[in-house]
Parts: sequence; structure tokens; C-alpha cells
Amino acid sequence: MFINKLNQLYKPERILYYLDATSDEIAQYYKGDTPKVIGKYENAFGTYDYPGVFFVDSLGREVLGIEYRPSDSRIDYPDDLKSVVLKGAFFYSVEIDEEIRISREFLHELFDGISKDDDAHRVYSDLTICEDPGVTGVFLENGKIRILYEGKIVDDRAACIIEDKDEDFEKAYLYRTAFYDPITSHYNWNHLVAYLEMPIDKGINDYAFVHFDIKEFRVINEVYGHIAANKVLCNVVKAINEADFVYASARCHNDNFAMMIKDMPQDEIISTLEAFFEKLSHLEEDPNYRIFYRCGVVPMQRAMLSGNRVADAGKMAQALGTSHNNTEIIIYTDKMHDDISWGNYIKAYVETAIENDEFTVFLQPKFDIKKNTIKGSEALIRWNYKNKEFMPPSRFIPFFEKDGSIGKIDDVVLRKVCESLARWKSEGRPLYPVSVNLSRNRMYDNQLISHLAQIIDSYGVDHELIEFELTESATYDNMEHMLHVLEELRSKGFKISMDDFGTGYSSLSLLTMMPIDTLKIDKSFVDTLDEDKISEENLIVLRHIITLARELGFVCLAEGAENKGQVDRLGEMGCEIIQGYYYSRPIPISEFESKYL
Repeated sequence: MFINKLNQLYKPERILYYLDATSDEIAQYYKGDTPKVIGKYENAFGTYDYPGVFFVDSLGREVLGIEYRPSDSRIDYPDDLKSVVLKGAFFYSVEIDEEIRISREFLHELFDGISKDDDAHRVYSDLTICEDPGVTGVFLENGKIRILYEGKIVDDRAACIIEDKDEDFEKAYLYRTAFYDPITSHYNWNHLVAYLEMPIDKGINDYAFVHFDIKEFRVINEVYGHIAANKVLCNVVKAINEADFVYASARCHNDNFAMMIKDMPQDEIISTLEAFFEKLSHLEEDPNYRIFYRCGVVPMQRAMLSGNRVADAGKMAQALGTSHNNTEIIIYTDKMHDDISWGNYIKAYVETAIENDEFTVFLQPKFDIKKNTIKGSEALIRWNYKNKEFMPPSRFIPFFEKDGSIGKIDDVVLRKVCESLARWKSEGRPLYPVSVNLSRNRMYDNQLISHLAQIIDSYGVDHELIEFELTESATYDNMEHMLHVLEELRSKGFKISMDDFGTGYSSLSLLTMMPIDTLKIDKSFVDTLDEDKISEENLIVLRHIITLARELGFVCLAEGAENKGQVDRLGEMGCEIIQGYYYSRPIPISEFESKYL
């Protein structure tokens, strides 16, 4: 069982609206089927968490329910459920990935083991896990089970920081050095952490979290000077201190700030922050210079569930702002959270997945459009996750590309392809070239060429049977280095193809320099050949691409042809090879072997 220790968090007094669920209803919940009477309130304004199973000591049984903030006239409270008031409490949050029936005995045993080696020690406070918790919540999210198990404070050092009790420190100077920003005289991140750990010490029951920075702050520093730049920082602090919606705040570092703010409906949060930033958009030294901000907002529910780790979520949302000439306010979503959690998990799990042989190679055949005979195939990766389900490449390829694990996956594909080619050769079967992907972030590995050649040579596979595919987007980086790598590969007898031609902008200038054998026309061009999309302009562009490829001596291959009309038109234009559903979907190696070899 994989246990992910998430964080520690505080939930204030709240109302649990619940259903006296049967054991069958609870069992169905763990399978992903929440009763509609509860599920319809998911993500409602004022809810603290998702629907879940609650072990409530005062009820003496487990129930299905959802928690709400009490006494708020803006909230539409459920009128078709029972309710019970839950006291404010701290919780230790963990996540498990096993499909298991949760019981009190299981929870007690699980957290008894956790408490022996990992009690919750934090920067300004310490928790201990309760032996007899009053409330335990169990929530199903994306096939994983999140458990909130009650804890209690055994040492609260945050109170003296929140209350500015200088006398509790050896010297006031040390206190200010530790918790104040020297430029703005405002609190720093260390100070705000105390609020995040112990908001109840200041009477903060719930909050949304905001993390923002000043776009192009370096320009202000360099062009208008440090005094002007520091004045901008001080103006931000002044606006924060005057804002009636801010509970607590900090200048984190450089031009980054964080705020705990009152919970509001999403549109109100956005309009409030837009007005806040608009007041700070002018530079005193130059009225014509506009100041823009990049802001990540973590809504109350997710902020509460993130506890003392909420800044990670805020900075993640903030980082998604990419525009230069406007202020951006990005709301953190569950999808961002899920992507982060999933990305971190599979990064740690990929080696185990490879060891368990969970990655499978499918082959999609390529056909000669005139002779209607097979000319080769492309190797495509599929992940049979834990040997339970096949995941689409979009669920793991982008994450592996981002963290650099994609090279391991490329190697798995190459080895499986070479293994098949070697076996087919020994069995006397016909051999056709197989193309494999060459991820662009591997292009800067000085050992790449020798590494690839070593794998292929270890199986005794002829080099001309392997074609490396490079996506057009890969040409945007260091062009000179990329050309050198491709030339070296080609000099060793490997074939080179450019994938997704037409989706980028630099290809035409590179075609005369790139040592490629095959030009693959992107599916988006082929789609325009459908009767409802066809136009003379589309035909002209596609015809000239095919002519250009042929005149430069490249094999022209079209991807994604799905019907006979597309195939016929491509043939009339002079395209030589087709790869698409019209001929075949990607299929397992064994099926490819039986059909085509």
C-alpha cells in the first residue's frame, strides 16, 4: 500500500450535513458512486471539503456527508439532510492508493503506525495524532483515498509570533530580523507561515490564499532605479494594509507577495483583486509606464485542504500567467492539483513501472498509397498502468517530458522494437523499417548517439531498419546542435523523419539544411480534405507541401487519413505513404506480426 503523507491542516467549527447511509451505499461511494442526495452539493459555495465518509464519535456510526461553514447568509444550506455541528480540529492528511474497505480498526492501525515514525512537527507548532479521534473523514479522489485523521496541538509557538510578543524573544531586533522585510518594514514569509499553521490563533476560520508578483519588475529596477522599484514595493504594502479583505500578508521574496483574504464567490474575488491591482498599475516616476501583475488564487476550499502547504498551489497557479501586457488572475483548480500530484507520483513510480513491464509498444502500419502494400510502421507507447488499465499517452507523456523521464520511455520503446525485429529476422519474416520517437530534451545528451547505437547493436538490428522521428517543435531550440545530432545519426545509417510538419514556423527555412529522409504531413492538413472542410486554398497549400517534399528528395508521408476520399486526394497530389485509421489503428506487436508479416 502506497501512503502519501500530505499535510496538516485545521478545520474550524462547521456543520456536517449527512445521510444515514447503508453499508451498500458506502461501499458504492468507495467505487466512485456518490448518492445524488449528497453529490449534488459538491463544490457548493461554503463547503469545506468534498462529499465523504465520516466516522463521527458523537453519532456512533459512519455516515456519508459534506461539511459547510456555519452562519453565512450567502450559503444555501441543504434542507434534505440531517446535520451535526463539528468542533474545530486539526487533522493529519494522508493519501493511499489501495482499493480497500475503510473501517475504524483499519484507520486506528494505520495512524498508530504513522505516529510512531512521523508525528506532525511544524515550524511554529507541533501536532500529535489523537488516540481516540472525535471525527475522521475519508474522501475518494481520482481513484485514491484521502484520509483526514484528527490530531491535537501539543506546542503552539505561533501565537507569540502572530501577537507580536517581542518580550518572548531574547531581543526585539532578532524578532524583526526573523519576521520583517527590511525594505518595506512589512511582514515576511516566515511571519505568514504562522498564520497558515495556526489561523485559529487570530480567529481566522477560513480564507482564500493569494500569491502574486510584479511583471517585468527587473525593468523597473534597471530603467528607473532601485529607489523607484522599492517605492513600488512599499506602495503594494500600503495597499495591502488598507485593504479590508486581507487577513494577513507578507512580502515573500523579491517582488513576490502573499495574502490570506476573506472568502468570496469566485467572480467577486476576481473583481476585488482587479480593482486592487488597478490602483497599483501606475509608476509615479513615469505615468506612461503601466505596471502589471501575475496572480494565483487558491479558493477557500482548496486553501483549507492545503493547510500549511497552500503556497505551493498559489505559486503553481501564478506561474501559469504568461502574458506580458496585462494583469492576470489565475484561479487554482483541482485539475492543477491533480496534475501536480499525478506528475509527482508517476515520476517516483516510473522505474517500478518499467521493472513490472507495464509499458507496451503498439505499431501503426504505413502503406504505399499506389501499391497498397505495407512500407513500415511507427512504434507508439501505451501504459498498462499496474496491469489494470491502458492510459492514453496524454496522461503520461507530457509529464515525463517535463521531468526528463521521457528518455527512459524512449529506451523502452527502442528495446522492444529491436527485440521484435531481431526475432522476426531469426524467423525469416519480412522486415520493414520502424520509426521511433526521439524526444527533444534528449538532444543535449552528449552520449545520446552512442547510447542509441549500443541498444540497437546489442540486438543485431540493421541500422536502416530504425527511423528516428523528430517533431517539428524540436527545431526551435539550438538549431546548430540539433543538426549535428541528426547528421551523426544519419551517418550511422539511421533514417530521420520530421513529424507534425506544418504545426510550427521554422520548418521551411530548415528543410534545406536538415538531413531528413521523410517529411510527415500533420493530420490537421489531412483533415481539411474532408468534403465539409475542403477549400481551394487548403488544396493549394497541401499540394505545394507535397511538391516541395518530393523536389527536395524526401519521402512524403501523410498522417491521420481516415477515409477513402482523403487517401484518393493525397494520391492524386503525389503523396507516397499513408499512415492512418483508414488502413489501421495502432495495434499490438503480436497482431501486427500476424496481419502483416
